[in-house]
Amino acid sequence: MITIWGRANSVNVQKVLWCCDELVLPYERIDAGLQFGRNSEPDYLAMNPTGKIPTLVDGDFVLWESNSILRYLVLQYGESSLLYPSEPKLRSSIDRWLDWSLTTLQPAEKPVFWALVRTPATERDANRLAADFSAVTLLWRLLDNHLQGRFFLEGEKFTLADIVIGAYAKRWFGLDGVERPPLPNLERWYSRIATRPGFKKYVDFPLT
Repeated sequence: MITIWGRANSVNVQKVLWCCDELVLPYERIDAGLQFGRNSEPDYLAMNPTGKIPTLVDGDFVLWESNSILRYLVLQYGESSLLYPSEPKLRSSIDRWLDWSLTTLQPAEKPVFWALVRTPATERDANRLAADFSAVTLLWRLLDNHLQGRFFLEGEKFTLADIVIGAYAKRWFGLDGVERPPLPNLERWYSRIATRPGFKKYVDFPLT
């Protein structure tokens, strides 16, 4: 049985759980991080020296970094899955979005998420929030442009790129207290992936 360490309201855990649902893959999840602690304890750090979540344990194999976990799950258990196709150009295009989500999107959206969701209104820096929101809006415009004429992010089928970007898109569309610009291509794509059972089960919750 696969074990996934991490709290259910972590975006990086959510995308792993969503992937498991797409693969119809059973697992056990153990709460860790923030209010649950455990990720700074010696036994956890022995598995994952970064102290971050999620961590996957599959028998005697341990893996951390959420997007690496996604790739492993499909390669190990989704031989017939279209989530991560083997054709080099398509796989590389999917990998691009997985890398971009960690190097570019997450660092830009995190301060906005923390300011609006996890910081009391009286403690927010309005000028900093406005600047951060403008920066992440540019990235969602980039996605909106990319999705022009596309059904999914890459290719004709739902892939890991849609899972990863879709989990962050929930945070974008779930924010209160901001005025989002119209992004029609992004909105159409989001409404499409939001119907998937794994999204409804693991991602589509009020932001906390």
